[in-house]
Amino acid sequence: MKIAVIGSKGLPPNQGGIEHHCAEIYSRIVARGHEVRVFARPSYNHRPWNANYLYKGVQVMNLPSITFRGIDALVNSFLAAIVASFQQRDIIHFHALGPAVFCWIPRLLSPKSKVIVTCHGLDWQRSKWGNLSTRLLKLGERTSVHSAHAIGVVSAELRKYFNDEHGRQTTYIGNAPANYPASDPSFSFGRSLGLASGRYMLFLGRLVPEKCPDLLIDAFQRLALTGWKLAFVGSQSDTPHYSDQLLALANSNPDIVFCGELRDERLAEIVRGAGLFVLPSEVEGLPLALLEAMQEGIPVVASDIPVHCQILGRDRGLLFQGGNVEACSSALTWAIQNLPLMSQRANRAQAYVRQNHNWDDIVDAWLELYEQQLGYASVYPGSDASLPTQAPAALSKRS
Repeated sequence: MKIAVIGSKGLPPNQGGIEHHCAEIYSRIVARGHEVRVFARPSYNHRPWNANYLYKGVQVMNLPSITFRGIDALVNSFLAAIVASFQQRDIIHFHALGPAVFCWIPRLLSPKSKVIVTCHGLDWQRSKWGNLSTRLLKLGERTSVHSAHAIGVVSAELRKYFNDEHGRQTTYIGNAPANYPASDPSFSFGRSLGLASGRYMLFLGRLVPEKCPDLLIDAFQRLALTGWKLAFVGSQSDTPHYSDQLLALANSNPDIVFCGELRDERLAEIVRGAGLFVLPSEVEGLPLALLEAMQEGIPVVASDIPVHCQILGRDRGLLFQGGNVEACSSALTWAIQNLPLMSQRANRAQAYVRQNHNWDDIVDAWLELYEQQLGYASVYPGSDASLPTQAPAALSKRS
């Protein structure tokens, strides 16, 4: 198969869940003998607008864009939809609702191609977007419903939403956590930040309003704990003023540490050294950071939004009422006072992730969906035609 990918900022992945998602999936799809081309943004990979290069066998092609909030993604996705349509791809796969505004283009220009959209979350719910951007994201949702041959969603809650809101059937194929590299057992980088292993709460993700880091700062400061700190790992995303507000709210508290964006061994060290992982979000698709913490066996405290309830269940972490500072503060107090019980829940969470969130199984499901749409035969000469003669059963478990 020849596959085009639109909506990822680029590869290799830096900050961004979609980019990590694409890096994991498409490198594996290429390893299975298929051709994948990801259309990327120069503002993300810092290469010339016409750069072409390989990342783990995936072809990455930069297209011109405009480095301006919101406009960058739209211009890049519009051009990518046109270019992909004329490159005769078997599959043209749009990621996220914003880029999906243009999923009608290949339906018009490349009728043999099958158009797939993945909804990673209802982006119009995110508070960083203004009225115009929100309307465009909702338009992307409606366009997906009417123009895509198939829609994939990353959580059961999103599948329910599309069914209830649009009467549209979708395919639920989840995410999986990244595998962290080996890290320094002496915790030297963590100590350089003033952290003590096992004695800090960790927030990992973009510093944006919908993830509620401000609520976590408020809840932490109410605890007045001795010997515990709160560490934030992540950077702002089109929200510099909000980041300034967080710094002001922290008020130079030495027990609140902003680590910035971390990668590789340093990220692994800080995650593995955490005593608690805390995610107070109001909006999530399927948070990779949460799955990564669970995979590493870190006890989790999270808001009770539907996707967190789905992942953590009743006994794999501790949930609190979302948006409620007092509830968050009480949950953190209980977790610290009951660390042995939280450790037991973390062990169950670790086993759950290993069993239910595996990248190879996820790739199997996506390839099955592609092959279903193609009728198990390539529509373009030169594409891989050696596909199964009947549908495997794995996808039906997720549909």
